[in-house]
Amino acid sequence: MSFCQGLWQANQALYQRTLDHPFNRELAAGSLSVERFRHYMIQDAHYLVAYGRALAVAAAKADHADGVVQFANAANEAVVEERKLHDGFMRDFGISAQDFAATPLTPACHHYTSFLLANSWSESYPVALAGLLPCFWIYAEVGRDIHARSQPDNPYQAWVDTYASEEFHAAVRAVIATIDRLAEGADSATRTRMAEAYRYSAELEWMFWDSAYQLGRWPTR
Repeated sequence: MSFCQGLWQANQALYQRTLDHPFNRELAAGSLSVERFRHYMIQDAHYLVAYGRALAVAAAKADHADGVVQFANAANEAVVEERKLHDGFMRDFGISAQDFAATPLTPACHHYTSFLLANSWSESYPVALAGLLPCFWIYAEVGRDIHARSQPDNPYQAWVDTYASEEFHAAVRAVIATIDRLAEGADSATRTRMAEAYRYSAELEWMFWDSAYQLGRWPTR
């Protein structure tokens, strides 16, 4: 069993809990409220900017040129290409640039992005990547599952199709391969830190969806 396969197995129950979350069940059924989907899109667009920064930091720490290119390209994809996608969906769902700019990060989004940036800056290259992996891998697998369960005439089908695409899954497999290679050469303490970073991000993935479903906001605002 590879290192990443071990991570997936160790966190299988959390992944299943993510699949079973009402946000993802209702997204597949097409019954998710537009208000919740709009909330999610705005926070996801905020998240992607920070995720791109964290990927760029990881690229700078890469142990060889291929890693620099791999994660610099991933950062570009997160900030440029994904935001193009979001812009289209935001137009479709009536979210203006002013609405987006006026909406702050929720506590869950703030927590997740702060963790990813701190982990990428302060930890070693393998640990930084392990913290970034759940956004790639869990998102891809959730997208595949939702795509398989998506009901006819789902108003969110275009969104579902994007994250179930083979191109996205190919990128995920490449990240997994890089992390498995790094884990093979890492000492036990580093592998433990990698597992901890993965688990923390996986928990924050769940919290991100839950926050969208609960229409999370700062309780003091």
